[in-house]
Amino acid sequence: MPENERESPDERRNRELIELLNELRVALPGVQVLFAFLLAIPFANGFPRLSDLDRDVYFAALLATMVSTVLLITPSAYHRFVFRQGDKEQLLETSNRLTIAGLGVLAVATTCSMFVITDFLFGWAMTIVVTVVTALTFGLFWYALPFTRRAQLEAKDGRT
Repeated sequence: MPENERESPDERRNRELIELLNELRVALPGVQVLFAFLLAIPFANGFPRLSDLDRDVYFAALLATMVSTVLLITPSAYHRFVFRQGDKEQLLETSNRLTIAGLGVLAVATTCSMFVITDFLFGWAMTIVVTVVTALTFGLFWYALPFTRRAQLEAKDGRT
């Protein structure tokens, strides 16, 4: 019998919550560093030289980073407010959705940041290449890879 089938529902929920919180501990420093970097950029000497498009994309990156921060920290706040209320299953489902959304918005923020930096340093042609490669890399590793595996597992289990 697989190990996860020997768990009681409460044990499974507790393990899944610990796993989720550990995953957030990996993602949060990245979004915090990006946010700090983006908050400092307007005060840099080169900021006035950004084009209007770069400023717009920079601001989109800043907003996306803020939204990602909110989405990735919400599971912790949610947990604090519903602590010991017997609602762990809903907490896990909601937190999972928030985390997936937060990572998606973080991918947008990082891609926008790469756009601005590449355009500032190298010009339009390189910007298009780097931005597309960045977006495709996030799409491949953060979405296509896990969705493909999930589809394989569901087909194996007859859940499709």
